[in-house]
Amino acid sequence: MVLLTIGLLLFIAAHLFGRLAPGLRARMGDPGKGLLTLVMLAGLALIVIGFRSAPLLPLYQPLPHVGYLNNLLMLLALVLFGASVLKGVLWTRIRHPQFLATILWATAHLLVNGDLASVLLFGSLGLWSLGSILLINAREGRWSPPPPGPLRRDLALVGIAVTLYGAITSTHIWLGHNPFLGSFG
Repeated sequence: MVLLTIGLLLFIAAHLFGRLAPGLRARMGDPGKGLLTLVMLAGLALIVIGFRSAPLLPLYQPLPHVGYLNNLLMLLALVLFGASVLKGVLWTRIRHPQFLATILWATAHLLVNGDLASVLLFGSLGLWSLGSILLINAREGRWSPPPPGPLRRDLALVGIAVTLYGAITSTHIWLGHNPFLGSFG
């Protein structure tokens, strides 16, 4: 659990550094960007190693069949995450699509995983996303939506999200966590 915690701290701190210390981040220039990227990657590696090696310490029992809600939230999270990349119409309706996608992803996983490592991982990343939204909104104030892109981008986004969803669920099945059984509990 120590590696997971250190990994989360590194990953989140590196992501928040520019928001909490923008002047210092700007003075660091491009070398600072490289350094923060290395810290994020080290954090990510520690998260994966720490999560996979964490003991199973149950905190709560997921509700039966809640996995189906997880599946729906995950598909929505993929659509939201991609909205800021493809920049169709949906992109203009949601201010923080990637952070909201991360919150959905975290919530979906907390619904079906009641162990300590999962709560630490998904809860931390969900709270980081929420905190990032609050920091950005406080700094930037009122949001002016960008002009919409063509609707065909949103249609492509749904196709890409469904394809990615298939790949992700296949990987979960391969790893022994079938998301179509109703609950990972």
